Amino acid sequence: MSSPNSVPATPRVISPTPSISDPSETPDGYLAPVTRSAARRQHRPEGPAESSGSARESRSPTTSSARRNRRSHPKIPASPPRSANGTASNTHLSPSSIPDTLRELSRSPSPLGLIPLHARYRSFIHRHEIPRKLLHVSIGFLTLSLYSRGVQSLQITPVLFTALVPIAATDLIRHRFEKVNKIYIRCMGALMRETEVAGYNGVIWYLLGAYVALRFFPKDVGVMSVLLLSWCDTAASTFGRLYGRYTPRLRHGKSLAGTVAAWLVGVVTAAAFWGWFVPYIGAFPNDPEDSFMFTGRLNLLPNCVRGLLSWEPSDSAVITGPLALSVMSVVSGVVAAGSEFIDMWGWDDNLTIPVLSGVGLWGFLKVFG
Repeated sequence: MSSPNSVPATPRVISPTPSISDPSETPDGYLAPVTRSAARRQHRPEGPAESSGSARESRSPTTSSARRNRRSHPKIPASPPRSANGTASNTHLSPSSIPDTLRELSRSPSPLGLIPLHARYRSFIHRHEIPRKLLHVSIGFLTLSLYSRGVQSLQITPVLFTALVPIAATDLIRHRFEKVNKIYIRCMGALMRETEVAGYNGVIWYLLGAYVALRFFPKDVGVMSVLLLSWCDTAASTFGRLYGRYTPRLRHGKSLAGTVAAWLVGVVTAAAFWGWFVPYIGAFPNDPEDSFMFTGRLNLLPNCVRGLLSWEPSDSAVITGPLALSVMSVVSGVVAAGSEFIDMWGWDDNLTIPVLSGVGLWGFLKVFG
């Protein structure tokens, strides 16, 4: 018999699992955990007769907290957007959307999204680097334009050094002050790689490499070194990204497609420069002595070897004309591909390509020229 003053039993209340529409109503997007049976129903395909309110979504507090932190942190990428069929779209900035093969072939694709222009123009700026490559290629045409006007190499080097000092100083300042770095990225983001946000701008190494090539090598070798940097490096990067996945990888970041493209462009560049451009422009009265190492003649045997063999110089041991130009063009292509392929202690290739190209061309012409 129960007492008239007894307390009635409290009914058991089970809170329903929030529906999919609930996250938009909560300020922080948190949803309570669901039971195993609800989770199984959630993954089942919905029938046509089922209403939208029967769908369930499971989120743990840890996952929600991580997603909130990801949204608040500017350097951590958000999840890739999903298409209508539920698959992640190829954004080129999201870690899951970048294949491992592309990561190994290119230094530019990055999951960080540090440069706003890269996120806005992903294909034009981030993936293909069109503005950067246009600037890269234009330096070669600018060099030929100055050459055709009679401007000597030693007249260009002071200008390069004058431009190098403020650009390098700006890079040092922006790495010390975050606000300056943000303004710099906003202005120069179209010409930058995301690795240069925390590193040094490639323009510094480009100016330094061109300075060394034009300052310490003869006129034709120095100009050719700058042309190989301008055009062969761009060709290697372009064709390496387009077709590198279909060819063997020679080393990290270098594919056979990119190396062959650099060699081919080097051959064409040398043939056009020494075979047409130099004869068409001609010599200038202010050209220094020994400005041209290649004069259309190549020795089959070096002078030192002929001296050891006691052979007298003769015309039969010299090649001239189109044959000499062909040999010089092929050698220039090999030098271009080799300097683009070699990695010297991780130095920027904008510095190593013109220096190694100048050394290779100078050494070959010193022996066989």
